[in-house]
Amino acid sequence: MSEELARKNTKLVKKLVLIALLMFGFGYALVPLYNVLCDITGQNIKVQNAVENNGEFVVDESREIRVEFITSVNAATPLSFSAETSSIKVHPGQYYTVNFYAKNKTGINLKAQAIPSITPGLAEQFFKKIQCFCFTTQTFAPNEEKTMPVRFAVDPKLPERYKTITLSYTFFDRTNITED
Repeated sequence: MSEELARKNTKLVKKLVLIALLMFGFGYALVPLYNVLCDITGQNIKVQNAVENNGEFVVDESREIRVEFITSVNAATPLSFSAETSSIKVHPGQYYTVNFYAKNKTGINLKAQAIPSITPGLAEQFFKKIQCFCFTTQTFAPNEEKTMPVRFAVDPKLPERYKTITLSYTFFDRTNITED
């Protein structure tokens, strides 16, 4: 091999190592960048328990907020999934429970995870879930049906401009995904 070819190969290897290091650094930085982006946009705010007046809100009976419930399943998820009602009217500060129903439509064990979404996004920080099936992966036996409650309250500090909040869940199949 000529010296010129060896020099070119060495230069190429150095470039490839540098690119690999930059890719690793970018991947490592994605989590903090994602957290900053979510903080800026108000999306995906982590669930927090409401702690006011010894863990309870003061109920604002002068206001009513409409909470809508939307359910869906990913196309690859063999579940039927629905809410007991499409919407309810709530008083901010009061706790409510709404049941959701899911059924494994297969003859095999199924693991699925519900991913919540709240709109409008800026109202998400005022929607406090105390109990939710979305907190953990759900396991379904063959053809099993489940009733899954969601207990929540709307923080009375929700700005007056919000009259409707939509809580949407999408179930995704996690049967073949291994947990770390």
